[in-house]
Amino acid sequence: MRTVYLFVFDTLSDWEPGFAIAGINNPQFQRRPGEYRVRTVSVGGKPVATVGGLRIQPDDALEALVPSDSAMLILPGGASWDEGGNVEAIEHARSHLNAAVPVAAICGATAGLARGGLLNDRKHTSNAREYLAQTGYAGGRLYQNEPVVRDGNLITASAMAPLDFAHAIFECLQLYTPEVLDAWYKLFSTGKAEYFGALMAASAPSSESNAGGQTETRRHESRSSLH
Repeated sequence: MRTVYLFVFDTLSDWEPGFAIAGINNPQFQRRPGEYRVRTVSVGGKPVATVGGLRIQPDDALEALVPSDSAMLILPGGASWDEGGNVEAIEHARSHLNAAVPVAAICGATAGLARGGLLNDRKHTSNAREYLAQTGYAGGRLYQNEPVVRDGNLITASAMAPLDFAHAIFECLQLYTPEVLDAWYKLFSTGKAEYFGALMAASAPSSESNAGGQTETRRHESRSSLH
Protein backbone atom coordinates (compact mmCIF):
# COMPACT_ATOMS: atom_id res chain seq x y z
CA MET A 1 0.00 0.00 0.00
CA ARG A 2 1.30 3.44 -0.96
CA THR A 3 0.58 6.57 1.06
CA VAL A 4 -0.81 9.88 -0.13
CA TYR A 5 -0.16 12.55 2.48
CA LEU A 6 -2.65 15.32 3.16
CA PHE A 7 -1.26 18.40 4.89
CA VAL A 8 -3.72 19.69 7.49
CA PHE A 9 -3.64 22.98 9.41
CA ASP A 10 -5.88 25.47 11.20
CA THR A 11 -8.26 27.21 8.72
CA LEU A 12 -8.05 24.36 6.17
CA SER A 13 -10.88 24.67 3.62
CA ASP A 14 -12.77 21.43 4.21
CA TRP A 15 -14.37 21.05 0.78
CA GLU A 16 -11.27 21.41 -1.35
CA PRO A 17 -9.64 17.96 -0.86
CA GLY A 18 -12.92 16.14 -0.15
CA PHE A 19 -13.49 14.41 -3.49
CA ALA A 20 -9.84 13.38 -3.69
CA ILE A 21 -9.69 11.91 -0.19
CA ALA A 22 -12.91 9.95 -0.62
CA GLY A 23 -11.81 8.49 -3.94
CA ILE A 24 -8.38 7.43 -2.75
CA ASN A 25 -9.62 5.82 0.47
CA ASN A 26 -12.62 4.08 -1.10
CA PRO A 27 -11.55 0.99 -3.10
CA GLN A 28 -14.81 0.93 -5.06
CA PHE A 29 -14.23 1.47 -8.80
CA GLN A 30 -10.43 1.54 -8.40
CA ARG A 31 -8.15 -0.08 -10.94
CA ARG A 32 -6.15 -1.75 -8.16
CA PRO A 33 -8.36 -1.57 -5.06
CA GLY A 34 -6.53 -0.61 -1.89
CA GLU A 35 -3.29 0.43 -3.58
CA TYR A 36 -3.36 3.82 -1.84
CA ARG A 37 -4.33 5.26 1.51
CA VAL A 38 -4.47 8.82 2.82
CA ARG A 39 -2.64 9.87 5.98
CA THR A 40 -2.80 13.35 7.47
CA VAL A 41 0.23 15.35 8.58
CA SER A 42 0.49 18.64 10.46
CA VAL A 43 3.31 20.76 11.79
CA GLY A 44 4.47 18.99 14.93
CA GLY A 45 1.66 16.46 14.58
CA LYS A 46 -0.59 18.89 16.48
CA PRO A 47 -4.41 18.73 16.26
CA VAL A 48 -5.96 21.29 13.92
CA ALA A 49 -9.37 22.80 13.27
CA THR A 50 -10.74 23.33 9.77
CA VAL A 51 -12.64 26.41 8.65
CA GLY A 52 -15.80 24.30 8.96
CA GLY A 53 -15.09 23.58 12.60
CA LEU A 54 -13.93 19.98 12.23
CA ARG A 55 -11.10 18.93 14.52
CA ILE A 56 -8.45 16.63 13.05
CA GLN A 57 -5.92 14.60 14.99
CA PRO A 58 -3.18 14.06 12.39
CA ASP A 59 -1.65 10.65 11.77
CA ASP A 60 1.92 11.95 11.61
CA ALA A 61 4.09 15.03 11.99
CA LEU A 62 4.97 16.88 8.81
CA GLU A 63 8.60 16.93 9.92
CA ALA A 64 8.82 13.14 9.66
CA LEU A 65 7.66 13.07 6.05
CA VAL A 66 10.22 12.05 3.41
CA PRO A 67 9.51 11.91 -0.32
CA SER A 68 10.62 8.27 -0.65
CA ASP A 69 7.72 7.24 1.58
CA SER A 70 5.17 9.32 -0.27
CA ALA A 71 3.08 8.68 -3.37
CA MET A 72 1.83 12.28 -3.39
CA LEU A 73 1.57 15.35 -1.16
CA ILE A 74 -1.76 17.18 -1.21
CA LEU A 75 -1.86 20.80 -0.04
CA PRO A 76 -5.38 22.18 0.54
CA GLY A 77 -6.20 25.86 0.73
CA GLY A 78 -7.00 27.93 3.80
CA ALA A 79 -6.48 31.41 5.20
CA SER A 80 -3.20 30.43 6.87
CA TRP A 81 -1.36 30.53 3.54
CA ASP A 82 -2.07 34.25 3.14
CA GLU A 83 -1.25 34.96 6.77
CA GLY A 84 2.37 33.84 6.39
CA GLY A 85 1.78 30.34 7.69
CA ASN A 86 2.54 26.85 6.38
CA VAL A 87 6.09 27.70 5.29
CA GLU A 88 7.20 24.23 6.43
CA ALA A 89 4.85 22.64 3.92
CA ILE A 90 6.35 24.66 1.09
CA GLU A 91 9.77 23.15 1.77
CA HIS A 92 8.30 19.65 1.81
CA ALA A 93 6.62 20.40 -1.51
CA ARG A 94 10.00 21.45 -2.85
CA SER A 95 11.67 18.23 -1.69
CA HIS A 96 8.85 16.15 -3.19
CA LEU A 97 9.11 17.84 -6.58
CA ASN A 98 12.89 17.56 -6.54
CA ALA A 99 12.46 13.82 -5.95
CA ALA A 100 9.89 13.54 -8.77
CA VAL A 101 7.07 12.83 -6.30
CA PRO A 102 3.76 14.53 -7.25
CA VAL A 103 2.43 17.54 -5.37
CA ALA A 104 -1.19 18.73 -5.68
CA ALA A 105 -2.04 22.24 -4.45
CA ILE A 106 -5.34 24.11 -4.49
CA CYS A 107 -6.46 27.64 -3.64
CA GLY A 108 -4.20 29.35 -1.08
CA ALA A 109 -1.65 26.56 -1.30
CA THR A 110 -0.84 27.73 -4.83
CA ALA A 111 0.08 31.12 -3.41
CA GLY A 112 2.34 29.38 -0.92
CA LEU A 113 4.09 27.58 -3.75
CA ALA A 114 4.38 30.85 -5.65
CA ARG A 115 6.06 32.54 -2.68
CA GLY A 116 8.45 29.60 -2.48
CA GLY A 117 9.46 30.02 -6.13
CA LEU A 118 7.95 26.68 -7.14
CA LEU A 119 5.71 28.15 -9.85
CA ASN A 120 8.34 30.24 -11.59
CA ASP A 121 9.13 27.56 -14.17
CA ARG A 122 5.98 25.41 -14.23
CA LYS A 123 2.60 25.91 -15.86
CA HIS A 124 0.00 26.50 -13.18
CA THR A 125 -3.31 28.01 -12.15
CA SER A 126 -4.90 29.41 -9.02
CA ASN A 127 -7.94 31.39 -7.87
CA ALA A 128 -7.05 34.22 -10.25
CA ARG A 129 -4.03 35.64 -12.05
CA GLU A 130 -4.21 38.75 -9.86
CA TYR A 131 -4.25 36.66 -6.69
CA LEU A 132 -0.93 35.05 -7.49
CA ALA A 133 0.55 38.31 -8.80
CA GLN A 134 0.25 39.74 -5.28
CA THR A 135 2.87 37.24 -4.12
CA GLY A 136 5.48 38.94 -6.30
CA TYR A 137 6.47 35.66 -7.92
CA ALA A 138 8.22 35.43 -11.27
CA GLY A 139 6.02 32.85 -12.98
CA GLY A 140 3.16 35.01 -14.24
CA ARG A 141 3.92 34.18 -17.88
CA LEU A 142 3.09 30.52 -17.17
CA TYR A 143 -0.29 31.17 -15.56
CA GLN A 144 -3.14 29.26 -17.22
CA ASN A 145 -6.73 30.47 -16.90
CA GLU A 146 -8.08 26.97 -16.23
CA PRO A 147 -9.79 25.22 -13.27
CA VAL A 148 -6.87 22.83 -12.91
CA VAL A 149 -3.45 22.53 -14.53
CA ARG A 150 -0.99 19.67 -14.42
CA ASP A 151 2.62 20.24 -15.37
CA GLY A 152 4.59 17.05 -14.85
CA ASN A 153 4.40 16.17 -11.16
CA LEU A 154 2.71 19.41 -10.13
CA ILE A 155 -1.07 19.86 -9.99
CA THR A 156 -2.58 23.26 -9.21
CA ALA A 157 -6.24 24.20 -8.99
CA SER A 158 -8.68 26.98 -8.19
CA ALA A 159 -10.69 26.93 -4.96
CA MET A 160 -13.81 26.66 -7.10
CA ALA A 161 -12.66 23.43 -8.74
CA PRO A 162 -12.41 20.67 -6.10
CA LEU A 163 -13.91 18.16 -8.55
CA ASP A 164 -11.38 18.99 -11.27
CA PHE A 165 -8.65 18.88 -8.62
CA ALA A 166 -9.67 15.34 -7.68
CA HIS A 167 -9.89 14.32 -11.35
CA ALA A 168 -6.29 15.44 -11.93
CA ILE A 169 -5.11 13.64 -8.79
CA PHE A 170 -6.86 10.40 -9.79
CA GLU A 171 -5.38 10.65 -13.28
CA CYS A 172 -1.89 11.24 -11.90
CA LEU A 173 -2.15 8.26 -9.54
CA GLN A 174 -3.85 6.12 -12.22
CA LEU A 175 -6.44 5.34 -9.58
CA TYR A 176 -9.16 4.45 -12.08
CA THR A 177 -9.21 3.22 -15.66
CA PRO A 178 -9.78 6.06 -18.16
CA GLU A 179 -13.35 4.85 -18.76
CA VAL A 180 -14.20 4.81 -15.05
CA LEU A 181 -12.58 8.22 -14.49
CA ASP A 182 -14.55 9.74 -17.36
CA ALA A 183 -17.86 8.34 -16.11
CA TRP A 184 -17.11 9.37 -12.51
CA TYR A 185 -16.33 12.93 -13.55
CA LYS A 186 -19.40 13.27 -15.74
CA LEU A 187 -21.65 11.90 -12.99
CA PHE A 188 -20.52 14.42 -10.40
CA SER A 189 -20.11 17.36 -12.78
CA THR A 190 -23.56 16.95 -14.40
CA GLY A 191 -25.62 15.07 -11.80
CA LYS A 192 -27.20 13.02 -14.57
CA ALA A 193 -28.23 9.49 -13.56
CA GLU A 194 -27.20 8.09 -16.93
CA TYR A 195 -23.57 8.48 -15.92
CA PHE A 196 -24.11 6.32 -12.85
CA GLY A 197 -25.01 3.52 -15.25
CA ALA A 198 -21.95 4.33 -17.30
CA LEU A 199 -19.83 4.19 -14.16
CA MET A 200 -21.23 0.78 -13.23
CA ALA A 201 -20.63 -0.53 -16.74
CA ALA A 202 -17.11 0.86 -16.92
CA SER A 203 -16.15 -0.71 -13.60
CA ALA A 204 -17.67 -4.13 -14.37
CA PRO A 205 -15.29 -7.12 -14.75
CA SER A 206 -14.16 -7.65 -18.34
CA SER A 207 -15.37 -10.56 -20.42
CA GLU A 208 -13.81 -13.95 -19.69
CA SER A 209 -13.87 -17.29 -21.46
CA ASN A 210 -15.88 -20.01 -19.76
CA ALA A 211 -15.01 -23.73 -19.61
CA GLY A 212 -16.70 -24.42 -22.94
CA GLY A 213 -14.69 -21.79 -24.74
CA GLN A 214 -17.63 -19.39 -24.92
CA THR A 215 -17.26 -15.78 -23.81
CA GLU A 216 -19.63 -14.31 -21.32
CA THR A 217 -19.81 -11.00 -19.53
CA ARG A 218 -20.26 -11.03 -15.84
CA ARG A 219 -22.93 -8.82 -14.40
CA HIS A 220 -21.45 -6.39 -11.94
CA GLU A 221 -23.41 -5.64 -8.80
CA SER A 222 -22.04 -2.81 -6.71
CA ARG A 223 -21.55 -3.88 -3.12
CA SER A 224 -21.72 -0.37 -1.77
CA SER A 225 -23.60 2.80 -2.56
CA LEU A 226 -21.91 5.75 -4.24
CA HIS A 227 -20.83 7.78 -1.24
